[in-house]
This record gives sequence, C-alpha cells and structure tokens, in this order.
Amino acid sequence: MVIPTLGRHGTLARALERLERQTADEPFEVIAVVDEEETDLSAVDSALAERPYPVRSLVRPRPGASAARNTGWRAARAALVLFLDDDVLPEPQLLSEHLGWHARHPGREVGVLGLVRWADELRVTPFMRWLERGVHFDFAHIEGEEAGWGRFYTANVSVKKELLELVGGFDEERLPFGYEDLDLGYRMHAHGFRLLFNRRAAGEHVNEMTLESMRARMPMMASSERAFCEKHPEIPPYFFNMFSEAASRPPAPHRLAHLAHVVSPGAPFLGPRVWASADARFKEALAPDFLRAWEEH
Repeated sequence: MVIPTLGRHGTLARALERLERQTADEPFEVIAVVDEEETDLSAVDSALAERPYPVRSLVRPRPGASAARNTGWRAARAALVLFLDDDVLPEPQLLSEHLGWHARHPGREVGVLGLVRWADELRVTPFMRWLERGVHFDFAHIEGEEAGWGRFYTANVSVKKELLELVGGFDEERLPFGYEDLDLGYRMHAHGFRLLFNRRAAGEHVNEMTLESMRARMPMMASSERAFCEKHPEIPPYFFNMFSEAASRPPAPHRLAHLAHVVSPGAPFLGPRVWASADARFKEALAPDFLRAWEEH
C-alpha cells in the first residue's frame, strides 16, 4: 500500500489507524512516501509509529506525486500495489475487497478502482456534490463494473506491479503532478488494461473542498491537462472544452442555483433546472482562472 504524504499528519494517522481495523486476513505492508518539502518529520514518524502491520517511510527524490508514487511502488515487495491518498480513510472492508477482486481476476491486465466518498463528518455542500459529477471524481457515471482507464484515480486504486513495471510507472518528467494517474491509465490501456469498479472497496475523503480552493487549483489543472494533451494529441482536452463552452455563453443570473442545497438533482421538474443553474454558475466561476492558465502554459 503506497501513501504519498505532505503536511497531513492528522489525516495520515487516522488513515493508518483505520488500516488496523481491516477485515482482510492477508498480510500487507504500508509504504509512506514523504515529500522532500515536509517540515515536520517527527509528526510523520509519530503517525507511523507502533502500527500492528509493517510500515516503511521513504523520502521521494524529486518534486511531484509521480515521483512519490514511483518511489513507493518500486520499493514494494508484493505483486499487488494499492495506491491510497493520505486524506482518504479506508473503510474496514476496503483491503479485503481489493484483494478478493484481484483473486478472481489474477491477470496482470486487471486493476481495481475503489469508491471515494465524502466523509460522514463533513458538511457536504452543493459545490462538493457538483464536483462528484465528473469534475473531481466521476464515480456516479460508472455503469456496471467497467470503470475505464480515464477513471484511474490513485486516491484508491490497486494494480499489479508487473503492469507498472511494463509501462515504466508514472511520468515524472512531463506530468509530475496532475493528470499523472490518467496518463498511466492510458498507457496501461495500450497493453490491455481493464479497470474494474468495486463500490465496496470504499474510503472516506476528509478533504472539504470549496469554490475558492478549486479556483486555486485551476492553474495546476490547466497546465497538467495541456501537458497531457500535448503528449496524447488524440485525446480531446476535457476541461478546456468544458470551460471554453462556459466562457462563450453570456453571463447568466443563475437564479435557481441557490436552491441546490435543498433540491436534489433527481427531484421532479425542479431538480434538473436547479442543478443546470448550479452547473452553469460553477463553470462560469472557474473558467477564467483555468483558461488564463491554459494560455500562459
């Protein structure tokens, strides 16, 4: 299990504590890859200490999530690697569900995507619900078990080490952070990769997200998507097209958007109208930051 970490000592400790409650009988090892910019190594050591399972900490050799995850999986002794974020708290059956599905699908080409849902302790806002509709994650649109390579989310996903070795892991040079997981999924797809979605392999995401925090992420997302599309020009730029369309429309009042906190998308008649208004409002708010960064890349 590979967990990159930087500055989240509290949630890292909680994630590791949750791993003590796993229902799986099989042994496992945790490799925490610490960012070289981490300023409180003692807090990391405290989070890792006295666990009932083997834990190793490594320091990534260069900036970026790609380097961190490469450092972790290359050091792994097991044939199966599970990537987990340090702000995702695994539910008790997460590990057993990943292992069970890989036991049924032992071929190197099969990976397993676990569900990431907002933590019960969070107040989930309409904006956070909007992020679930294909912006931050896109679990809601998965039909059946086939998730597709485009949902290779390293917040909670497992894959055979043999396949990682075959494609060389994450691209540390061109995609150090952002789109690095989708790039890996796409390259594995060229070798027959299948990503299966197991809803029971679930974890709670404890990182509350706001419109303001997402605006701050737009430059990184734009830079990463442009680098990804330059590397794979056959794939259309998802966010660029989405935000370009939003920016091309005249500004709207979005009068119904404020009702999104009380009206669900599936509510008869009013639901689709309210959420269409909220969708337009959020895209309109994020588009300028994304498109400005795209042009500056």
